[in-house]
Amino acid sequence: MRFTSERRLGGGVLEREFTLGEIPGVLWTPEPAPEPVPLILLGHPGGLHWMRPRLEARARQSAEHGFASAAIELPGSGDRPRSETAEQARADLHRALAAGEPVAEETIDRLVLPLAEKAVPEWRAALDALLALPEIGGPVGFSGGVISIAVRLAAVEPRIAAAVLYAGSLIPRAVFEDARRVTVPLHVLLQWDDESNDRQASLDLFDAFGSEEKTLHANMGGHTGVPPFAGEEATRFFARHLK
Repeated sequence: MRFTSERRLGGGVLEREFTLGEIPGVLWTPEPAPEPVPLILLGHPGGLHWMRPRLEARARQSAEHGFASAAIELPGSGDRPRSETAEQARADLHRALAAGEPVAEETIDRLVLPLAEKAVPEWRAALDALLALPEIGGPVGFSGGVISIAVRLAAVEPRIAAAVLYAGSLIPRAVFEDARRVTVPLHVLLQWDDESNDRQASLDLFDAFGSEEKTLHANMGGHTGVPPFAGEEATRFFARHLK
């Protein structure tokens, strides 16, 4: 891990950009931090520069509770090399949506599964590097999407102690098997009228999780209409499980 820039934000938050090999990322830490702090990994749908304002807002909220936050760029997003297979699958997806047709499971698999297979090891490598920093301790939470990546990471990474998952993306059938292996406490956010989400698939995935403690928070509205209090509830969830 190599830090490439830093700036101090209002409210006592230090923001540092880094690279991990070819992977760009951002780390936000509360200041001052007299002892190592818990860490929240911030998932997102890709395009770190485009998502930066929303990620920063989430990181600031987490810092108020004494948490560090980190995000990395997804494979094939931002300035990272594109996958021809993923680009074709994305084109097939948009073609089906524009025609008002259901998206074929084969298209979902081609788009999501290779992404998860690449992203999960990268998240684990980032976690190795972040936990080696003296200011970062544990435990670790994951917050956000893409939900298939988050589910697979939670299923295979024992250092994830709790997760806030954002329903709202297409889910391959294989991810339901991963969900049965997830046992950490879960807080799942679902926008009931999300135009890009298969609501029933999200409900079925929630039912598949093996966690004894899992909560579903459904709010009316579309994909970008998550109410502010939903984020506050998610932060309180982490305060219960990461402190």
